[in-house]
Amino acid sequence: MSDTPRIILHNDSTADMEQQLLDRFPDADFRVCNSYDALPSLIDDYRPHVLYSVRFADTPGFPRAALFGPQGPAWIAVGGSGTDHLGQWDMARTTVTNSAGVAANMMAEYVFGGFLHFTLNVMGLQRDKAAKAWNARKVAPLSGKTLLIAGLGHTGRAIAKRAKAFGMYVLGTRANPTMMENVDEVHPADDLATLLPRADFVAIATPLTPETRGLIGRHEVAALKSGVVIADVSRGGVVDQSALLDALKAGQIAGAALDVFEVEPLPADNELWTLGNVIISPHCSSVYAGWEKASFNLFLDNLAGWKAGEDLVNIVNPARGY
Repeated sequence: MSDTPRIILHNDSTADMEQQLLDRFPDADFRVCNSYDALPSLIDDYRPHVLYSVRFADTPGFPRAALFGPQGPAWIAVGGSGTDHLGQWDMARTTVTNSAGVAANMMAEYVFGGFLHFTLNVMGLQRDKAAKAWNARKVAPLSGKTLLIAGLGHTGRAIAKRAKAFGMYVLGTRANPTMMENVDEVHPADDLATLLPRADFVAIATPLTPETRGLIGRHEVAALKSGVVIADVSRGGVVDQSALLDALKAGQIAGAALDVFEVEPLPADNELWTLGNVIISPHCSSVYAGWEKASFNLFLDNLAGWKAGEDLVNIVNPARGY
């Protein structure tokens, strides 16, 4: 690796990143690219060693081929946590890192915001307020309830920590099950279907991989107990959206906070928009003031280590998706 690696910053807005980079590395050799269309030619001409990239205009049209082409960088640093838009790659030729953990706490707060929306019956309270009606209502506690977390990565562990603060019993799944703090039972990912009937609440926080696509399909949805509440902060495709829609319409699933969808943006004619027991957010559970700076600082720390010959952190295995 060159002592002064060539770096491309790829985002729709890079001014703040440029300043952060120069503050840490005044002699940095870098270029910026603010579109998908311009990136392939810049890679061919500049031949970067490193590319920091944010998926800022959704997945369709993302210039994946250029990133892994003959002039592609040796290291691709993804500004978010998901790498499904990159598909598969040869780890012997290209190292991909992500920013997993940067938004874990925010995403966990989103999950519990969704849960509380339904347990406190915010929809009913809002209707009463609009009607100026003083109706007696009950709220439901989280304490003593069982939460199932599909995926115990950074976000899943942050969810578990908050669940324990609410007094919940926590089940979790992961590919390599080992006991961990704030989780009462850790199970292999293959056990998910047998755990679903036990859950009062389900948080889906697993990456999208060939193995997790359709992880919660029609059979798994049918296994959920009546009245369950779901929060999905994974990726569109992990949950069978049609099966989820049917269960929400039937009232089997009492409520769902959905931040991810099979097609994004969610089409205007999708029936999910019309359901009163659904929260829809535009894939923004990880977007908070300062997340881009935090993500880029993680990249800069990684860059400093890389220049010093140290191992990169947050290396993604394409087979696992994390």
